[in-house]
Amino acid sequence: MRKTYSAPYFEHFRDEWHLSPALDAGEFVFFSGITGCRADGSVAENPEAQFRDAFRFLGETLEAAKLGFEDVVEMTTYHVGLRQHLDAFVKVKDEFVKPPYPAWSAIGITELITEGTLAEIRVICRRRGGA
Repeated sequence: MRKTYSAPYFEHFRDEWHLSPALDAGEFVFFSGITGCRADGSVAENPEAQFRDAFRFLGETLEAAKLGFEDVVEMTTYHVGLRQHLDAFVKVKDEFVKPPYPAWSAIGITELITEGTLAEIRVICRRRGGA
């Protein structure tokens, strides 16, 4: 049986959208995309604040899976207005993600599931020492 993980703030998304915030697949843990949408549905208007919320929420979900940012091996980010906000995103990302950096792809898109969100972060982690 596969194990799933969820930070407390994410449980309503899990229940409403029927998804696993993080799914353990043995040596690897796969995370659903996380945005800066808060539990009450609000989104910070300031891009840096919104990105900081997203990374903080990701950190809480990593912690629920007994992982940290140092366990991230791949990160894919989806951006509304990629070129407009990339510098702010990188600034905030670097507050959380330290060397050695994971593989990273940043993809520009037209919209995300929650209105007003500017980025979604999806990661894959590898447990240290294997499964």
